[in-house]
Amino acid sequence: MKTALLALALCVLLVGSGFAVAQEASAPAPALSLELNALQPVEDGCRVTFLATNGLGHPLDRAAVEMAFFGASGAIDRIVTLDFRALAEGKTKVLQFQLARLDCAAVSRVLVNDITACEGEGLAPTACLAGLAPSARPDIAFGV
Repeated sequence: MKTALLALALCVLLVGSGFAVAQEASAPAPALSLELNALQPVEDGCRVTFLATNGLGHPLDRAAVEMAFFGASGAIDRIVTLDFRALAEGKTKVLQFQLARLDCAAVSRVLVNDITACEGEGLAPTACLAGLAPSARPDIAFGV
């Protein structure tokens, strides 16, 4: 009888701990989501629009991203650092940048080259790059 109770208790502990591990595994990983949403021609260049969502678990006091814009031939047209400034935890923010003399129609790809700033209390400087989740509208190639 004691052996059966011990076996039952062990099973309950194992199932209980497995359940806890399964719950932890299903929790979303911290992420900095960047969606390249639009490239719109303007008089002197191109307006680049991003949706940024801070899911890192901490507010960002400043985030800056170095990006490479590739032309139609596949060659790099330019490398720029875009300052996303402060991003509140859990908030999605629309950010627009005007890039002078960039032909939107000729952009074939945008690449995140580096994260040059990832600042916030309780946040490791590498958290933004480690948690980067890039995406784009179907007609734009965007990635890391």
